[in-house]
Amino acid sequence: MHKVVIVGAGFGGLAAARALIGTQVQVTIVDQRNFHTFQPLLYEVATAGLDSGDVAYPIRVIFGKADNVIFRMAEVVGVGWEDRQVQLADGDSLPFDSLIVASGATARFFSIPGADEHTFPLYTLSDARKLRDHTLRKLEEVDAHPDDHPDGALTFVVVGGGPTGVEVAGALAELLDVATTHDGFRFHRDDGRVILVDGADRLLTPFRDTAAGYAADTLAGQGIEFRMGRMVQAVRADQVELDDGTVIPTQTVIWAGGVTAEGTIADQIDLKTGQNGRLVVGPDLTVAGHADVFAVGDVAAVLWGGDEPEKICPQVAQVAIQSGTYVARKIIADLDGRSTPPFRYRDKGIMATIGRRAAITQLPNGRIIRGTLGWLAWLGLHLWYLVGFRNKIVVFINWSWRYLSWGSGPRIIIGEIAADPGEAENLNGDTVKQ
Repeated sequence: MHKVVIVGAGFGGLAAARALIGTQVQVTIVDQRNFHTFQPLLYEVATAGLDSGDVAYPIRVIFGKADNVIFRMAEVVGVGWEDRQVQLADGDSLPFDSLIVASGATARFFSIPGADEHTFPLYTLSDARKLRDHTLRKLEEVDAHPDDHPDGALTFVVVGGGPTGVEVAGALAELLDVATTHDGFRFHRDDGRVILVDGADRLLTPFRDTAAGYAADTLAGQGIEFRMGRMVQAVRADQVELDDGTVIPTQTVIWAGGVTAEGTIADQIDLKTGQNGRLVVGPDLTVAGHADVFAVGDVAAVLWGGDEPEKICPQVAQVAIQSGTYVARKIIADLDGRSTPPFRYRDKGIMATIGRRAAITQLPNGRIIRGTLGWLAWLGLHLWYLVGFRNKIVVFINWSWRYLSWGSGPRIIIGEIAADPGEAENLNGDTVKQ
């Protein structure tokens, strides 16, 4: 039987595996984690709006009834091209006839001094949990010493004015509102600052000017400050330095400044890479020199196709889903001796939420839906793509309740639990509710 190995269980890998269920191929999904993460809602976990298990789902449960799909929890360290084997960190290997690289990307720090060491990226579930625990701990520390706390202890700097940065900034502002209104913290709300920094002269550059203006006005109404047209020069444990010499005292810097495939498995498998370390693929998503090796999603420089054949697709979930599905269908078509047209990305629009009851939806024709209607559209789409019926129900109930009252949300610190006096047990590993 034709063996297909899929490296990565993100949106692209999951889409490919699902499209291969019930076909005459043997599929092996390999990932370092045993769950799929719904990355668009990680900011909700980071700001105590949702719990970890609400945005993650076990891979084995997803494919438990698929006879031709198996899962292997392991780290991929290389590929043996001569013997066609995916090499694993534990010394094992997986033979393949077709290989789909869907390993995703990671945070891009642009070689800025201290950025890797002193910031909180937001790309994995571990990232989100660490940021949540850190943020809630800062609130507790300032509450314990309201008149004597370090400068910038309640200053949150968000680097990046794209959808992720906007969503995190808005959620942080609302978390500060909840902390002072519902949770009995003794510091004043004005003591908390959220500062959004971006090198562009406006927010949300993929959106139209009117949408970006609406986002800026809404965030400003929440008390969020902007440093637009400014680049981060350096990050230290207690401050951020901008390129105009401005120094912002802070102990919390959230990095939403872009992603890269550099430093991922894409660097270790001896394939051609382009900008940001993304694997170079052809119109049919095959990598150069390997007719049975494909790359999809964030790890690949996926070509838009259609009327814009040379345009590179953005690193968003829809590209990963569509490219993963395409590759699965191409593999089956090739086995059947059928030809397939080149990949063509179908733009379904872009979205960004700014806070409760405020979001922007930009349709492919350029029409903008904003405010409550845009927020409802954002909720509906995310619920549709969220994996797991339980997760859909839990998130829907949570959002419905929060629409009426901000007194909800898992605002608990679970990173460290005291086991014995003077001893702490580290629980930063990701757990998944089933």
